[in-house]
Amino acid sequence: MSTAATVHKMGVMQLTLLTVVNMMGSGIILLPTKLAEVGTLSITSWIVTALGSLALAYAFAKCGRFNRKAGGMGGYAEYAFGTAGNFLANYTYGVSLLIANVAIALTAVGYMQAFFGWTLSPVAVSLASIAVLWLTTVPNFGGARITGQIGAVTVWGIILPVVGISLIGWFWFDPQIYLDAWNPRNMGTLDAVSASISITLWSFLGLESACANADAVENPERTVPIAVLVATIGVALIYIASTNVVAGIIPNAELIKSSAPFGLAFSRIMSPAAGQVVIALMIIACLGSLLGWQFTVAQVFKSSSDVGYFVRLFGKATAKGTPVVGMIILTLVQTGLAMMTMSPSLSEQFNLLVNLAVVTNLVPYILSMSALAVMMKAYGAGSREYSLSLSMAFVGNAYSFYALYSSGQEAMFWGALVTFFGWLLYGTVSHKFDLVRNQDQKAV
Repeated sequence: MSTAATVHKMGVMQLTLLTVVNMMGSGIILLPTKLAEVGTLSITSWIVTALGSLALAYAFAKCGRFNRKAGGMGGYAEYAFGTAGNFLANYTYGVSLLIANVAIALTAVGYMQAFFGWTLSPVAVSLASIAVLWLTTVPNFGGARITGQIGAVTVWGIILPVVGISLIGWFWFDPQIYLDAWNPRNMGTLDAVSASISITLWSFLGLESACANADAVENPERTVPIAVLVATIGVALIYIASTNVVAGIIPNAELIKSSAPFGLAFSRIMSPAAGQVVIALMIIACLGSLLGWQFTVAQVFKSSSDVGYFVRLFGKATAKGTPVVGMIILTLVQTGLAMMTMSPSLSEQFNLLVNLAVVTNLVPYILSMSALAVMMKAYGAGSREYSLSLSMAFVGNAYSFYALYSSGQEAMFWGALVTFFGWLLYGTVSHKFDLVRNQDQKAV
């Protein structure tokens, strides 16, 4: 390959950094509070999730290498499950993003309460979350270029404080505070892992987006697996360090009540003013992240509409390529979701949304892992690579099923209804793909 052809392609370092930025979004900033409900025993859940995420990352890297179909995880699933698998993967992924974005909006509201000193009722929390959703949707009407640039900058409002506390927080770490918080609810180890597995996996969601297209990187057979695995290991270390150091700085009873745990930590080790600055940075980062994700979820539905999966309304776009009608419809759905999940506390509402987002996002994960064998056989993978990749996919699937189980009956119930509704939707459009297949067979 000529130098001219590769000069603009990413190397290992660039792809690794891009992957880290993609994964370290707003999912981390409420984690210390949520994990405090289990106690510092939740470090066992981090270990399980880190290993499971590494297996998933490795298998997704192989999917990215061998895949020849468009549609991301939908394209992966199509190898084993046909068009129906492609549809279901894209549909459940789109739904999971819809739910996750409501949880991100709720996270922003939690930090706003700490910043402004608000005490909001459940209704007010839901209304404020809805306002945040619309606030980050409307600016996208002008196109993705500016909002994408904003998101690339604002995400550092999360990364810098989280990495910072991971490095310097140990100077204020009190082992006794950490040990006192080990198991406040007297749970068994397996129960503790199950209770916190969804929230730890929540912070890793998006690792599949790191599987770059072969045309975007140099030597993808080597670069993609290295970058994805190194980034996942690096992010896992940052997550484990940051959440555990905070648990050794702030007593559990105080941490569990905080809606802005990282701001509280910086207030404790530096000053209240420093804590307010960190809270402000994280609010801005949440809004910037949500700005991009609101556009992304609309694009997911637009792409599916373009190939005939969803109604044409989602595919309508402006001259700048922005699916404005789809954005409005999806934000209306999110508005209803924010009201439907209203709970006595912000924490309970956040839990429900996270569990449901995890359940729906695991469906395309499982479909992708299950299709890897067919994909690798289709393109002649070596026996050693084939065996190792399938082993990793098996571990990834085992972890995914454990995460589904640990998400709880309520999340599984609603997740199952959402998935079954997807089959109903596919039944209304499947005839289009049957016609295409029949025409292709006649042409042959």
